[in-house]
Amino acid sequence: MERDATHREHAGEIQRISGYRDFNDHPQYFRLTRWIYLRSWLSAERPSILFDLATSWLVRNKVLLPGVTTLERHIASIRERTSARLWRILSAAPTKAHREHLESLLFVSDGERQSRLDCLRQGPTRVSGPSLVKALARFEEFRSLGVGSLDLAAAPPARVKALARYAASAWAPNVARMPDERRIATLLSFARVFEVTALDDAIDLLDLLISDILAEAEKLGRKERLRTIRDLDDAALTLKDVGRILLDDDLDEINLRQAIFARVSREELAEAVTLVELLARPRDERYEKELIDRYRRVRRFLPALLKTVTFKTAPSGVSVLRALDFLRSIEGQSRPDLSGAPLGVVPSRWWHLVVSTDKQIDRRAYTLCVVSRLQDALRRRDIFVPGSERWGDPRVKLLHGKAWESARPKICHTLGHQRTAGAELSGLERLLYKAYRRSAENLPGNPAVRISKENGKDTLVLSSLEKLPEPPRLLALRDTVAALLPKVDLPEALLEVHVRTGFADEFTHVSESDARVSPHSSQIRVIRDPSRSLDD
Repeated sequence: MERDATHREHAGEIQRISGYRDFNDHPQYFRLTRWIYLRSWLSAERPSILFDLATSWLVRNKVLLPGVTTLERHIASIRERTSARLWRILSAAPTKAHREHLESLLFVSDGERQSRLDCLRQGPTRVSGPSLVKALARFEEFRSLGVGSLDLAAAPPARVKALARYAASAWAPNVARMPDERRIATLLSFARVFEVTALDDAIDLLDLLISDILAEAEKLGRKERLRTIRDLDDAALTLKDVGRILLDDDLDEINLRQAIFARVSREELAEAVTLVELLARPRDERYEKELIDRYRRVRRFLPALLKTVTFKTAPSGVSVLRALDFLRSIEGQSRPDLSGAPLGVVPSRWWHLVVSTDKQIDRRAYTLCVVSRLQDALRRRDIFVPGSERWGDPRVKLLHGKAWESARPKICHTLGHQRTAGAELSGLERLLYKAYRRSAENLPGNPAVRISKENGKDTLVLSSLEKLPEPPRLLALRDTVAALLPKVDLPEALLEVHVRTGFADEFTHVSESDARVSPHSSQIRVIRDPSRSLDD
């Protein structure tokens, strides 16, 4: 018969022989508590993850594992403490006016069926001008709450985002029934995080909308070009006849015009020249004429965009920003004076459309030119949006000033670089010079490289490498491996491996939801948590 104290005697022997310590002994208990507290405070990890990490910590530090419920209660108590601390810090940040604005998110106005909280967490779903205007209005409503200027540096960003995600999926009455500190903290986190999200959504939609307008203009341009290609061919054939006469060496210059008009009448020649001027497109043109016809689509969102979003620039985007400021200054004027429009933003392919022969600036062409250049500058981050996470200034995450000077020696030593840019560039200059000299000396004797003339320019041509034959052993190995592979789809193979090993249980989605597998069926069946949406 087994005695009740056997497990305690075994635990004592393990401690005595292997050097393990009891769970409640100090300082290990304090160190574990502090370690769990820091992880729970700085991150939004689930209790199950904290439980696994704590178990690993106990094994690594030679501490006897306590009962499952003991460790669960310990982790739960620590998470409650960190949550209470977070709610206390966040609820103390807003002023009375801010609190009133946040509390108003839970109210349902007369004649409405949803609270402002429910309305604000719904992002844009269509790519259109009116949808972009709504997205900008959503961002403006978040900004009107005034929480963007509050100092939340004392709260971990990961915990603030976790609270915001909860507020974005929770039922508004449930949030309203929370204790004061938790309710204010939850609403503040939602307003702070989703103000940035709303701005990112609006700029994302702007990028998609401009791309859609450009694609539509290109589609119409190709269609129009196909429709007029026959007329252009007729005019080109007429000009071909004239060209053959001009190239005839037997004709003298005195009788040249008579020979041309004898073959092609003046009216036919004038009509052919007019058609070529009208239908032929420059080599670098990208359907700018058709893009100008999309001016009305741009006018649907441009006033709201210029009014709501603040753009900043890097040195390479100054011309685009000046053009945007000029468009903002003439907004609302039916016939503005365009003589002062900055033309540094206009590339050569747009020039003949923006500036007429009498030096007049076309507002429609200038606006479309600036909008297309704005998209390019945003994607290159020559133009950025302050306060945005995806479209913001990438330089703000770099070290500057004293912080960089203090970190420079360690970083340069770790990367193996010189501390000053001059010394590093001089070394690279020497390497480049040696590589250039070596390439120049080997160029005459290298049969795989040659320089040829293409369109009047020197072009470097590299010969293709000869194909190496595959050895018979490699071919045999490939056939053997192919024969060993099961003739099933990859998902089926992964599910079969999961049934045997359970490896998929170690993976979790970024939204912290689980994909559970039914253990009571020989067939794999994924069960989705009904409390979460497919977007999660």
